[in-house]
Amino acid sequence: MNELIKAQKLKKGDKVATVSLSWGGAGDPDILWRYHQGKERLENVFGLEVVEMPHTLKGTDYIYQHPEKRAEDLMNAFSDPSIKGIIACIGGIESIRMLPYIDFDIIRNNPKVFMGYSDTTTTHLMCLKAGISSIYGPTLLVDFAENIEMHEYTVEHIKKTLFSNEVIGQVLPAKEWTSEYLPWEIENKNIARKLTANTGYELIQGKGIASGRLIGGCIEVFDSLRGTSLFPSLEQFENTILFFETSEDKPPMEFIECALRNYGITGILDKVKGIIWGKPQDQANYEEYKTAIKKVLLEFGKENLPVLYNLNFGHTEPKMCLPFGAMAEIDCDAQTFTILESGVI
Repeated sequence: MNELIKAQKLKKGDKVATVSLSWGGAGDPDILWRYHQGKERLENVFGLEVVEMPHTLKGTDYIYQHPEKRAEDLMNAFSDPSIKGIIACIGGIESIRMLPYIDFDIIRNNPKVFMGYSDTTTTHLMCLKAGISSIYGPTLLVDFAENIEMHEYTVEHIKKTLFSNEVIGQVLPAKEWTSEYLPWEIENKNIARKLTANTGYELIQGKGIASGRLIGGCIEVFDSLRGTSLFPSLEQFENTILFFETSEDKPPMEFIECALRNYGITGILDKVKGIIWGKPQDQANYEEYKTAIKKVLLEFGKENLPVLYNLNFGHTEPKMCLPFGAMAEIDCDAQTFTILESGVI
């Protein structure tokens, strides 16, 4: 992968825009309280000025019916020089419908912080196509609006990745985690989700040190983009570290097998230097995914490809931030993961 253009780092007082690019629940009356709670955290914890784009809070039905307005919000947020960062409200399942309305020149000519996860994988690959780096990380409704307070691990990694141009360095495992389901009802606002001790990273296979540029996302979304103009070319996988995580749909191990097998048969696995894999929500299929990964890699003679498992990104809390295109390193012997450069400039 060629080096991507990085965004300018954020600083206190900067204006950031919130966008609804997939599911439009941020504007639904019964969830609006949670949107405002996440907005307050962006303002009070990070010192940012938060603005909604014109359609951010139009609600589920409007957002679904108007992918062109979602794309319009995204293009306007990129092109507005007063806006220094863009935060996705949440994921969903069909942000790909924005594709016909995307102007890649606007993204390319206005690099700025863009962050989200899950179905936001689609927009990250739009940024990749435009040649800019984006941040796979927290969304407003989930992480910033966490009940009671944001987790300190998430706060630390947002500050380290978005607000500093220093090398990010070794990313330690979170000491605890949760994916407990609590309905987003205002009655639950002051109920903290139960945290469980984390077991840390797990080496599935590999030896020595592997380094490469980060590329990936939610594997169901990433895989669904095969055949579209957004899916990376084979050359873009050269010398990369893939990062994958699974959604709340908890796909069966057969899905993981089929996806990885496709990447094997198309030559992608010949290009990559290693894989990091996020902790599954509720740790569902935890052992099954490991089995699937090892099975398919063996089929393609990749039994020595470094794979580090159970990292804190994706559909569990808390979260690290992963900058697309940043050089990263898996140390198999030490079972560590390190980001070798800054996420921003």
